[in-house]
Amino acid sequence: MTGKGRELADMMERRKVDILCVQETRWKGSKARSIGAGFKLFYYGVDSKRNGVGVVLKEEFVRNVLEVKRVSDRVMSLKLEIEGVMLNVVSGYAPQVGCELEEKERFWSELDEVMESIPMGERVVIGADFNGHVGEGNTGDEKVMGKFGVKERNLEGQMVVDFAKRMDMGVVNTYFQKREEHRVTYKSEGRRTQVDYILCRRGNLKEISDCKVVVGESVARQHRMVVCRMTLMVCKKKRSKIEIEKKTKWWKLKKEECCGEFRQKLRQALGGQVVLPDDWETTAEVIRETGRKVLGVSSGKRKEDKETWWWNEEVQDSIQRKRLAKKKWDMDRTEQNRQEYKELQHRVKREVSKAKQKAYDELYTRLDTREGQKDLYRLARQRAQDGKDVQQVRVIKDRDGRVLTSEESVQRRWKEYFEELMNEENEREKKSRRGELCGTESR
Repeated sequence: MTGKGRELADMMERRKVDILCVQETRWKGSKARSIGAGFKLFYYGVDSKRNGVGVVLKEEFVRNVLEVKRVSDRVMSLKLEIEGVMLNVVSGYAPQVGCELEEKERFWSELDEVMESIPMGERVVIGADFNGHVGEGNTGDEKVMGKFGVKERNLEGQMVVDFAKRMDMGVVNTYFQKREEHRVTYKSEGRRTQVDYILCRRGNLKEISDCKVVVGESVARQHRMVVCRMTLMVCKKKRSKIEIEKKTKWWKLKKEECCGEFRQKLRQALGGQVVLPDDWETTAEVIRETGRKVLGVSSGKRKEDKETWWWNEEVQDSIQRKRLAKKKWDMDRTEQNRQEYKELQHRVKREVSKAKQKAYDELYTRLDTREGQKDLYRLARQRAQDGKDVQQVRVIKDRDGRVLTSEESVQRRWKEYFEELMNEENEREKKSRRGELCGTESR
């Protein structure tokens, strides 16, 4: 992920991907951050040289996050509420073939624990690099996979199939008949295999209409993105999108000419009165309306990405050329095409470095001004807000940990909670009562 966040967001935007699981991020830390174009990455890693997992969400789903579980640098999950439906997204990165058996067993144990903690009534989608081959054909495993895998099954692939049987899940990649080019998820030095998979509960397979490998992208060198189209069958009526509020530009009153014009227009609106009327609601509405007319209102659109203000035309052009070179090399594996692709990779890194340096120089110059100091505090607040997993508390859980969505069930749960709260004895009352009983017995 180092240096690729904005490029990844650009790819998701072009390919219209709403949710993306990423593995081997090699980012150390446990938090969330914006990567540009409204996309937000939730990630976890303990070493900057290996492993690391994450989930990237489109802007409209960021406020739907209810819970984030970071189990290890190989397993993490997010719980989303979408139109009354609970969707759990799990990102996993299994140990490679040469790793110790103990490490592999630990990974599968962690994944089992995550699945067992999710109520049966909730949707689950797993996007993972399992580092195994489930193989072509499905004799004896018809319940959990289709016929359209790649090559022969190995031991690690058998672990994937066994996991799917334990959890009653289906290996989505294998159900759709595609050309081999759209089934192979890993290519390196002549090797063409399938190691990245999407899994969901067998009962929800009917909600998935397509699944394939996307070719022609250059964000990752060897792995390719696997995408599936899933339509959630919701029970509630679809809510209309919440529009961003258009705000009056009251800050313009700091300018003397704007302040003078506002006073003049306000006096005219109040009929030339010097003393304000007693009816405050009417007066307040007159003030607001005058402010909107004189000072104007904001557009209500999303602001420019503060995390990636360096994303200029030169960088985008370099990345486009790199993507085309990668596509050309995939089609014709000659040394000349390979060399051209490697040169463009280095050029992209240089362009990104130059663009960032220029943007930071301009920012440091601006910070010396009074307006720049205000921007610094604003950027700090935005950074702190972006780092939060859950933006707002929107739902509650019942006694068994299931998320409640209907208004009736939420009210019933609050009633239970307050009845227990008001009628349950606290520790001080219990001790006092025990003391009274002891005193009675001594008498």
